[in-house]
Amino acid sequence: MINESALLESKHLRDSVLERTDVLDRVKALSLLPDGMHVTTAMVAAYFEVAVKTLESVVEDHQEELAANGYQVLTGTRLALFKRASGIQSRAKALALFSRRAVLNVAMLLRDSEIARQVRVYLLDMEYRARTQPVENPAAAEVTSLDDRIDQRITHILGKTVVPMFNALIETSGEHSRELIALRAGVQRIERRLHQHHARLQRLEGVRDDRPAVGVMAAMDAMHGRTFEHHIAKLLRRDGCTNVVVQGGHGDRSVDIIALTADGRRLVVQCKRFAPYLSITSPEVQKFIGSAKVLHGADVALYVATCPFTPEALSIAAEAGITAVHRGVLEEWSAGEPLRVLE
Repeated sequence: MINESALLESKHLRDSVLERTDVLDRVKALSLLPDGMHVTTAMVAAYFEVAVKTLESVVEDHQEELAANGYQVLTGTRLALFKRASGIQSRAKALALFSRRAVLNVAMLLRDSEIARQVRVYLLDMEYRARTQPVENPAAAEVTSLDDRIDQRITHILGKTVVPMFNALIETSGEHSRELIALRAGVQRIERRLHQHHARLQRLEGVRDDRPAVGVMAAMDAMHGRTFEHHIAKLLRRDGCTNVVVQGGHGDRSVDIIALTADGRRLVVQCKRFAPYLSITSPEVQKFIGSAKVLHGADVALYVATCPFTPEALSIAAEAGITAVHRGVLEEWSAGEPLRVLE
């Protein structure tokens, strides 16, 4: 089986597996721009949980390879046309875009990203299985399910027949009981390994129903602040909140939305549509605590952001009873998962 280091070092090996872009979404949801085809540098950095500078360094070192797989930098007329077609709001004079194939290419070049490592491991495992299956066999499509049934049958025989047989022999045999006990332990180890193998196959091949829909965060990243506030208001109404009022703007006292939860508790929300590589800091949370608790007397307070929170900000929010809805939670909420604090 090809190992990780070989994949990192060999362009030929990377090229041989670049068609398997579905691996990206099996490891973690990859948000796309509204065109459904591209992601920006910041979005790729957020996916791999690395700094933008780290990603830019990889691009600089491997620009020709990445360009061959869909990486491009738009300027001038091309950029203007793309902005108009995708609805992106940006004053930048240049915009770097990655295709899904280019993002997979990055996963095979980033050494210090745990997400990239998971993509490589998953990718190599799938490639190994594809290479070792008899694909020329017309019944190849049934191989996995057949292996699965065989594994379950063997496990059943070991657990229901062989192990009980050893138990009976051990009870009636004094002279060889030690050897029989050792053999029984070996059979039980095989049974456990088959259980683990079966669970791993289900994990690798199963549909990830828990994963948020692709493109959810990309849509929010492209929104204006006011549009984002109305999007959050819509989510609140979906989850049963009433009297939802969007009041963001000058003089809002750090509260963008006020409402009542389904059970009548007073709710206030602060919305921040920041770039995914930025963070909400503790002073920002502290400011919201004063407005939410003192000025508005909130029973429930949400700080919703399209970026992460610093560890200190999360700690302060938890101590003050503020629910920090960071990028990951927001993605799940927007994809249909209700917020528990609203229930």
